Amino acid sequence: MDSIISLNNIQKTYFIGQVVVNALQGINLKINKNEFVVIMGASGSGKTTLMNIIGCLDTPTSGEYYLNNQLVSGLSDDELAGIRNKEVGFVFQTFYLLPRYNALENVMLPLIYAGVNKNDRIARAEAMLEIVGLKDRMHHKPNELSGGQRQRVAIARALINNPSIILADEPTGNLDSRSSYEIMLLLEKLHNEGNTIVLVTHEPDIALFGHRIVKLRDGKIISDEINHNVSLSENFLKNYQDI
Repeated sequence: MDSIISLNNIQKTYFIGQVVVNALQGINLKINKNEFVVIMGASGSGKTTLMNIIGCLDTPTSGEYYLNNQLVSGLSDDELAGIRNKEVGFVFQTFYLLPRYNALENVMLPLIYAGVNKNDRIARAEAMLEIVGLKDRMHHKPNELSGGQRQRVAIARALINNPSIILADEPTGNLDSRSSYEIMLLLEKLHNEGNTIVLVTHEPDIALFGHRIVKLRDGKIISDEINHNVSLSENFLKNYQDI
């Protein structure tokens, strides 16, 4: 299988005053096209640092990172920004929607940066909102949408440039149980349609949706296992009978 993400002996060291923090210590990880991988770990395990490197928001101190067969470790900030806009679709816990823009305008934003003309931007954004089930709410601003709907807008925005990977950082962290379930079903559907998804979470129930679970501790991978649960959705429902 083709590796979309290939991390080879990734080290990340921070200096806080005279204190040395080894956030990542020799990470080796390959993620193939159309995988649904969950990265788990307690606070301080290195999962946020790893996510930032995978998403080209940060660079490793040493080691090599190939994204879609392109060596991206060591690129300049401007070069990384170009890679992010083309290759990575981000979904964050706090949505990061612009409050003065409606759903359609928020979804179109990456296309503005990519230089796509207005008519094409509108058509593609409408199509993405239809995919996430929000075409009828496209003229509503974020404060007129529920938390789950706002996250759907964020997912539509993440999909708009047809990225190589969807990188979801605690995407259910600010949602209630019902909305969390709906968002995970949507991500599961997107994966089934061929998208590669990397999801960072500390919630075991959310991790059940991943087909592969990577666990970190103290900057190292301590396990990397296939999830053999028969029905991911049913496992989640067992823990949230009230939804």
